[in-house]
Amino acid sequence: MQQPISITAISSISPLGFQSGSIWKNYKSNNHFFTEKEGNLIAQLPLEAKQEIEMLRNSNSKYKNLDDSVLFGIFAAREAIKKAGWKASDNFGINIGSSRGATGLFETYFEDFLKNNKAQTLSSPTTTLGNISSWIAHDLQTKGPEISHSITCSTALHAMLNGVAWLNSGMCNKFLVGGSEAPLTPFTIAQMKALKIYARGNDLLKVLKETFPCKALDFNKNENTMILGEAAAVACLEKGKAKNALAYIENIGYGTELLKHNASLSTNADCFQRSMAMALGELNHEDVDIIVTHTPGTIKGDLAEYNAIKKIFCNKIPALTTNKMKVGHSLGASGLLSIEMAVLMLNHQTFIDIPYLEQSHPKKISKIMINAVGFGGNAVSVLLSK
Repeated sequence: MQQPISITAISSISPLGFQSGSIWKNYKSNNHFFTEKEGNLIAQLPLEAKQEIEMLRNSNSKYKNLDDSVLFGIFAAREAIKKAGWKASDNFGINIGSSRGATGLFETYFEDFLKNNKAQTLSSPTTTLGNISSWIAHDLQTKGPEISHSITCSTALHAMLNGVAWLNSGMCNKFLVGGSEAPLTPFTIAQMKALKIYARGNDLLKVLKETFPCKALDFNKNENTMILGEAAAVACLEKGKAKNALAYIENIGYGTELLKHNASLSTNADCFQRSMAMALGELNHEDVDIIVTHTPGTIKGDLAEYNAIKKIFCNKIPALTTNKMKVGHSLGASGLLSIEMAVLMLNHQTFIDIPYLEQSHPKKISKIMINAVGFGGNAVSVLLSK
């Protein structure tokens, strides 16, 4: 890092809600936000948030044909730049990515094609991966650079990595970064179940009564418990130490690894070891108070990341936490949702504990590391400070 980067605003829409106060209240509660849909456990937006998205959809005739992933992104982006005080004339850059893209719309169009052997007019332009960033740029009327990408579940943190690179290059002074995902569709859930990583729903009523159906960071679980969630989360980045900064990006690291299987990490998550080591730089490892882990709730995925943490931090492992026990895995949006959680903990000086994980709690929160990784072994680690 050539210089610190300020996070001057964060906005999200998720099963936790879309207002900072209610999001923090839900983090501090002992509740999870999973429900049942068509025989599967999911984490969906609450009714009030869904109403906001429908109002957005109906506010412009062009928006009626957009996928939820695009609308989630527009909603979060509007709120973020409002909080940061940005104007369209600032010509800030935009990089909002997605793992799956316009999944719901694509499935609808393809089902219609199978019936009629003819594609609808807007089936191609409304399902391209570039939809999210381009429509956000259109909605905000900014003329800065816009980037779209998919690096599976580490997409949002790769967007942050891109934003940091642009700011350090001097080609931009401000960058809007994040991810958006609307994966609660039959085919997407079926794909996760085919991998045998999705939480089983043999007795949904019984499972939903459990304290936490998704047992992310539970290293004693004997079955996979990943549950999909929908969300969008974005952050406003500015070069240097802004007076209105919520937190500073001290450093950022990345790493990849050669995979032996399309969907799994190595036993000790080599990519995470590389990304965390790069993010730490010359910092004393004991200065990191918390790690917000990627841990999706799968046996191998959770353990591989934990092994990597033990390799890097040795005998002084920071306190570990995750939001997936409450809201599941929002794939390409999950990394930025974890950034938001970290910023809230920094500013409230309160650690969100994992009830079933025995560990010591930090007395003071100064530095937090956030991890994300996805299919393909592309990891990103971000080090935040207050």
